[in-house]
Amino acid sequence: MRNTRGDHLLDIRRIYLEPAAAELARGREILERYPAAERVEVDSHQRIPELYGDEANVARWVRIKTEALVLGVKKSLTARPNGRSSDFIAPSTANGCAMACAYCYVPRRKGYSNPITVFANIEQIIGYLGRHAGRQGVKPEPNQVDPHAWVYDIGENSDCSVDATISANVRDLVELFRGLPNAKASFATKYVNRDLLDWDPRGRTRIRFSLMPAADAKLLDIRTSPIEDRIAAINDFVAAGYEVHVNFSPVVVRDGWLADWALLLDTLGDALSPAARAQLAAEVIFLTHNDRLHEVNLGWHPKAEEVLWRPDLQQPKRSQTGGWNVRYRTGHKGRYVTALTDLIADRLPCCRVRYAF
Repeated sequence: MRNTRGDHLLDIRRIYLEPAAAELARGREILERYPAAERVEVDSHQRIPELYGDEANVARWVRIKTEALVLGVKKSLTARPNGRSSDFIAPSTANGCAMACAYCYVPRRKGYSNPITVFANIEQIIGYLGRHAGRQGVKPEPNQVDPHAWVYDIGENSDCSVDATISANVRDLVELFRGLPNAKASFATKYVNRDLLDWDPRGRTRIRFSLMPAADAKLLDIRTSPIEDRIAAINDFVAAGYEVHVNFSPVVVRDGWLADWALLLDTLGDALSPAARAQLAAEVIFLTHNDRLHEVNLGWHPKAEEVLWRPDLQQPKRSQTGGWNVRYRTGHKGRYVTALTDLIADRLPCCRVRYAF
């Protein structure tokens, strides 16, 4: 093993488990991995009062992420069409995260805590994905996602690099897609897990390392791998057989933001091998924030809200869940997007921008 199973992120002391999950092979493996953890049976991984929806948990935000693990069964298996990061969003094998990025949208759904939930019915999920990919056949024409393969995002609601420190679910998915001639897996990550270098993906898994200026990451990317470590890992992952893209995300507009992005692009360009340059592409995603997450953050990390919550730059839009999302104002945002994509073209011309919004 190349790392320590994420032990600096996780100190699992309590496992909330659905009894059905404990009966499955993957569930038993996870329970055996943490033999000293207290086990608490729950009716549903989605309804655990002491984890979700309790405002008092704001004060224990990071502690809960560190000490709690939820073990459940994924009941709804669907591959949703996407069209941006991927062609389809795969059924998740996990959700939640041990990291604590201040802009993360997952707490908006779960309430005041979002520790990792792992789904034990991996064989069922893999079987569904294999059949779904088989039904798609050959991709009829290129699109911005990929010219040849149907791409499935396997980490929409979690960070697969961290999930891989808990169970073999992510490795099982990489091995599945390694054998699918018409499909690829894809996931974004902020954590460098070098155990993945031994998995022989054969070009069928795309890792998207999320990058932002170091000053932003220090404030916003809590408990993640440093930006310099993520950049340093790119060449190694390309050499190990992964397709590696970058996510410039989220882009936060503040004083000096473009100058800091120029420095990041120069640093990235200097670090890339010829092989990494040849296959590089990027997604550019500007910040979207939320009033409920703003209130959560004020309880544990108010400093972040000085750059995330900017009514002078943002406009509100009612979300599907009844809250308010805020994003940079129409007209202004278009200029921000153009400024950054022009900067990428100038400073890192080898990097194709797949989409920017």
